[in-house]
Amino acid sequence: MMHGSVGPQNDISSAATGNAVVAALERALAFCNNVIVVLAAVAMIAACVILTDSVLGRALFQIPNYWQDEAAVFLLVGATFMSAAYVQGQRGHIGIEAFVGLMSPVANRIRLWLVDVASLLFCGFFAWKSWTLAYEAWSEGQVSNSMWSPPLAIPYVLMATGMTLLCLQILLQILIPLSGVARR
Repeated sequence: MMHGSVGPQNDISSAATGNAVVAALERALAFCNNVIVVLAAVAMIAACVILTDSVLGRALFQIPNYWQDEAAVFLLVGATFMSAAYVQGQRGHIGIEAFVGLMSPVANRIRLWLVDVASLLFCGFFAWKSWTLAYEAWSEGQVSNSMWSPPLAIPYVLMATGMTLLCLQILLQILIPLSGVARR
């Protein structure tokens, strides 16, 4: 089930009109999200290849794998968090639709707006905490506890950047109805 109505998928031309700043922000974020989704897909495929190689290497050739699991986890964390804004832009996150049929269109728009505000507050807090984790990991030189020991700042920065983009996407979805702009 989807949270709200879905407009044209992958259509940058569906940007808000009437407010140049909002329209420019929507187009820029849509372009950024489309690029990130392609990179996230590549990261997912790379994680699959790495994990498959790890399993086959261990099972068939008894080759130790000291980096594969962490590399795959880092790729999956990046793909998950970095693509969250794209999913939100498509209103593709899971939502409870029990009340949609019972409410008027105006009440549903208000409900969607309130859910977006609550989501922005939560995601904003999550992004802030992610940035503090990333800063601590970077400034203290934190690394994982494996033989490979990659810097923990990598997944934390990916998580923080993805949550920041998600906050921007939600903020845009809050501003569009408030600015009274029509969608093409």
